[in-house]
Parts: sequence; C-alpha cells; structure tokens
Amino acid sequence: MLSRILGLVRQRVFSHYFGLRSDSADAFNQAFRIPNFLQNLFGEGVLSASFIPAYSRLLAEGDEEEAGRLAGSIAAILALTASVVVLAGVLAAPLFIGVIAPGFHGAKRDLAIRIVRVLFPGAGLLVMSAWCLGVLNSHRKFFLSYVAPVGWNLVMIGTLIGFGGRLAEPQLAIALAWGSVGGSAVQFLAQAPNVLRLVRRLRVRLDTQSAHVREVLRNFVPVFLSRGVVQISAFIDAMLASPLPTGAVTGLANAQTLYTLPVSLFGMSVSAAELPAMSSALGGEAEVAAALRGRLDIGLRRIAFLIVPSAMAFLALGDIIAGAVFQTGKFERQDATYVWGILAGSAVGLLASTLGRLYSSAYYALRDTRTPLRFAIIRVALTTALGYVAALELPGWIGVDTRWGVAGLTASAGVAGWVEFTLLRRTLNRRIGTTGLRAGFTARLWAAAAVSAGLAWLIKIAAGMAHPVLLGAGALSIYGAAYLGLTYLLGIEETHDGWKRLSRMKR
Repeated sequence: MLSRILGLVRQRVFSHYFGLRSDSADAFNQAFRIPNFLQNLFGEGVLSASFIPAYSRLLAEGDEEEAGRLAGSIAAILALTASVVVLAGVLAAPLFIGVIAPGFHGAKRDLAIRIVRVLFPGAGLLVMSAWCLGVLNSHRKFFLSYVAPVGWNLVMIGTLIGFGGRLAEPQLAIALAWGSVGGSAVQFLAQAPNVLRLVRRLRVRLDTQSAHVREVLRNFVPVFLSRGVVQISAFIDAMLASPLPTGAVTGLANAQTLYTLPVSLFGMSVSAAELPAMSSALGGEAEVAAALRGRLDIGLRRIAFLIVPSAMAFLALGDIIAGAVFQTGKFERQDATYVWGILAGSAVGLLASTLGRLYSSAYYALRDTRTPLRFAIIRVALTTALGYVAALELPGWIGVDTRWGVAGLTASAGVAGWVEFTLLRRTLNRRIGTTGLRAGFTARLWAAAAVSAGLAWLIKIAAGMAHPVLLGAGALSIYGAAYLGLTYLLGIEETHDGWKRLSRMKR
C-alpha cells in the first residue's frame, strides 16, 4: 500500500508539471515501460514462479547449505544477465523505440530514445532488487521487499519538485529518468543487508551443476515466456496507442497506474503471500491437492471481496478517482474524464486478471510452468487482434474521436483476460478438484458495490463543481462505508472477520 500510494503521488506530481496532452509526457511514459517491464517480469514473474518454489522447499526441509548455494547461483546468473540486457538496451535504444512506439516521429521519438538510454542502467538494478524480493518472500519477510519501492518513488518525486519549475518539459523528462536510476539504487540497497543476514550460507558464483539450480533454469524459460507475454500485452496496448493523438499514451499510463493499484494490493499481494505457502506443501498427491484447494479458495474470496468494489468504482466513479489523483496544474477536468473512459475499459477484466494470477501461482507451486504459458499466449493473441480492431478501426466505424480508441483497447484486453482465467481455472480443477467462487457470494458482492456506487453518485451530483480532492474524499468515503455496511448485512464472512479483528484490536 505504501509503495503504490507513493506511486500515485509520483504520478500526480508528474501530471502537475506535464499535463496530459504533452509530447514529452508521452515520450517519458512510453520509455518508462522498459524498467517497469523488467521489474515486473523478474520480480513478480520469473523469480516468483521459478526460484521461490525451489528455494522455499529447501528452507522447509531445513537444508540451509543448499539454499544458500541456490540463492548465490541465481544472483550470479541474474547479475550477468542484467549486465548484458543493460548494454544491449543502451546500444539498441532506437530499435526499442521503433518497436514499442511506432507512432512516434521527429523530436518526440528522439526524446524517447534519450530517455531509454538513461533508464536501462536503473533497470539492471531493479533486476537485482527482484532477486532480493524473491529471497525475502521465501523467508516470509514481505514488508521490506514491497516497501523498498517507496525509496524509488521518493527520489523521482524529489526530482520533479526540484527541477519542475526550472526546466522545460523535454529536459525535465530526462532529469526524471536520472532520478529513476537513483531511486533504483536506493530500492536495491534497502533490501540487500537483510538478504545477507537471512542467507547465512550465501555463495555468489556461477554454478549450474546443482540439481536445484538446473530446476530453476529449466522453469525459467517457460515462466519467462508466460509472464513475459502478459507483460508484452501491456506493451502491445502502448504500441497500438502510439499512433493515436497526443495524450493517448499518457492517458493510458495514468489509467494503468490506477488499474494496477488494486491488482497489486489485493491480487499480487495475496498471490505473493500464498506462493511460498503452497510451494511448501508436503505429502502425497491427494494431500498436496487438498492443501492447494484450501488455500486457493480462501485466497480467491479475499481477492474478490476487494476487487469487485474496485472494478465497480472504476466503472461508475472513474472521473471522481482520476480527478482526485491527477487533476492539478496542467492536468484539467476534461483530462480526468478522458482517463475515466480508459479506466472503465480496464474494469472489464480487473477481476479475471487478479484471480488468474492466483491460479497461475498454484500451477507454479505444482512445478507446472507450461500450462500458464499456453494460456498466456492465447491471451496475448486475443489482446492483439481485438485491440487492433477496437483502438484503430472501431472509432471510425461508429464515428467517434479517434483518441477514444484507447478505451476500446483496455476493454478488449479485459475480454482476453476473462478467456485466460477461464482456461486456467478449468484445467486446474481437473487436476486438483473443484475450486472457485460461489455464484451467490459473487452476486452479493456486485449488488453491494452497485448500490454503494449509486449513493456515491448522489454525493457527486450534490457536490457540483467542488474541488476534485474534496469530492473524491467525500464520495469515495461514502462508497467504501456503504460497501462494508451492505456486505456486513448480507452476511459476507470477510466483513464479519474484519470487524471482529478490529474489535479485538480496540480491546
């Protein structure tokens, strides 16, 4: 939560100085996808799915010697890989921009290339930070690994405030890229001392002979492709947005900042906490399957309880949310409405994406990395085909401004997310038994969220042209309180358990 809130603050300060309709903002946001891609891919993808299961199993068996050898070998392999990636990124920056931003030309393209070359060394540091996250999570130390990005965000916020009033937009974008590199170093150094303390038998060397190292490397490629194609899906969205009018790329980035907040807080956090536990399950096939079913069902309920109201808020109250977070300086009211349209499209697949991540973690706990890969490829193929039609063709067919094509882009990605989720659940249920959410439980959540959104709309109408932050605080507070109250009255177990915990804390 701390990390994501600081990310919102960073994006708000960015919006203050750049606004929405800015070539420099588009160039930075497109280039900034590269370090984000590598961090998400290695931190929440490859290491979580290939390294953590093997390392957690060694810890559960009490083999500290082999665990230290495995952690050190993976650190050495990642350091070598990161060095090659950084060098290739700096040298091939024009090619990268040609691929991820085919709609950029002239000064806008040149600026994006300069920013990419600055950002790549920081991306290498984020890869090593991801290794720290994998070790800490395996030891059930979640706080530091997820709060470390706070330092990254603080450095970038400081850079914006320090130089925002003194530099023109292109120069400010380059300065912010250097701030990102400094923040990446802070993020890595904040975690490294604790990793060294936890892994007492750490030996950093290129050792590929260990059976456990070979297991991680065998899983690395399919997991890399599986998580990679999901990350590439976001790149495809940005690629399809780049030919659209100025502001489409930045609007998409702003919407994704909001969209990924509940995904991270409620989806990735539950999945990250459950993966080591599921990977540590010991016993026969029936015992492991029973343990996985129990953990999956609990995790799915927790995610749905928090994601359903998030999706409803994005769909019905997206202008209030975007205005409260971004409307300042050069970012105007109509810009918030534009981001709302993109955000509403994202709401279509929000629940499927977060539930699907937990199902993928169950596959990885079973050492099955290929099944999620197949379904991820299907998702990306659908995202590409549907996104092209929705973003570049559909606006002309129905006679709307082409800048709204980006809203169709996010909606089509949501449809693809539902297809992937359905395939993941059906195949896993055949393997370990029936899992999933009951229809009555989900229906009660949606009903509570819809009624709560209606009450928030009344606040919005009554408030008129109130300051966006005050409007957001009032309407969203009513929305949240109403949702909790209604789910309590409807007998939702998660609300009752939360109230009991709160009562015990007060006593």
